[in-house]
Amino acid sequence: MLNTLLEITALNSDLLIFLAVDLVIAIVLLSAMRFISGVTANVDTTDELSKQDNFAFGISVAGSIAALGIVLNGAITGETAESLSMEIIGMLSYGLLGLVLIKVGRFVHDKIALNEVNKTELIKAGNVTIGIVDAASAIATAIVIRAVLIWVYGVDVNTLVAIVSGFVVSQAMLIVATRIKERQYAKNNQGDSLQEAFSNGQEALAIRYAGQVISTALAVTAASYFFSYSPDTLIINLLGWLVFGVVMTILVTILTFIAKKLVLWGINLVEEVDQQHNIGVAAIEMAISVSIALILTGLMA
Repeated sequence: MLNTLLEITALNSDLLIFLAVDLVIAIVLLSAMRFISGVTANVDTTDELSKQDNFAFGISVAGSIAALGIVLNGAITGETAESLSMEIIGMLSYGLLGLVLIKVGRFVHDKIALNEVNKTELIKAGNVTIGIVDAASAIATAIVIRAVLIWVYGVDVNTLVAIVSGFVVSQAMLIVATRIKERQYAKNNQGDSLQEAFSNGQEALAIRYAGQVISTALAVTAASYFFSYSPDTLIINLLGWLVFGVVMTILVTILTFIAKKLVLWGINLVEEVDQQHNIGVAAIEMAISVSIALILTGLMA
């Protein structure tokens, strides 16, 4: 076994150099994410995390770091570039673009999806519910960006357009998913506001919501298995992504609804999660949502 490992290492010394460079760049970018989160929130991260013990801020930063890790996974996955310099340029370009899009996605989620909530201020105030919601939206955005990074190839204008367009599709789907969940919540709770419930710190709702937006993102990524990347048909393919994403999201929603009825048989989900704030039941709901989306996208592949 050791001899085999040594032979592989000797034959792929260039590959090991490429991987080492990718890892160094990835770790640097992940480290930068913490401080960028502090700058955008206008706080000292060290003070906020270790002195103020702000759990909400920690969860939010954790979501951003996990999201960047997911994006970097998409940048690394696939064949290496023709030269070390091209590999460095590609990794840095994808990594920095992913970092920017994650932050832009957070802004879009703040201003459009959850337009009645000041997430930045609530997170600084220690609202763990908002921290969970923020982390989930960042991870959901990253899942779609990763899928697009794996879908495209090369580093050029067409690639940039494809990645940004995929990002736009993801944000549109997450906004629609949020509006649907708001209406469901209002219908089940005498017209109450989901966003107000988040502001009031109902963590069970945030956990359920996290499962819903992440499963929606996974559903959208299934389109990458059916549309081949081509700069000449980029617009058509991206429209296909959007349409297929909607169909997959509806399918995931239906299957998740059935699965929840079976797995949580005899449990009133509205009463337990919406009204009694049962985190345990909400966590099971989240697990079911993500599991169904993973299984369905796996079947599509």
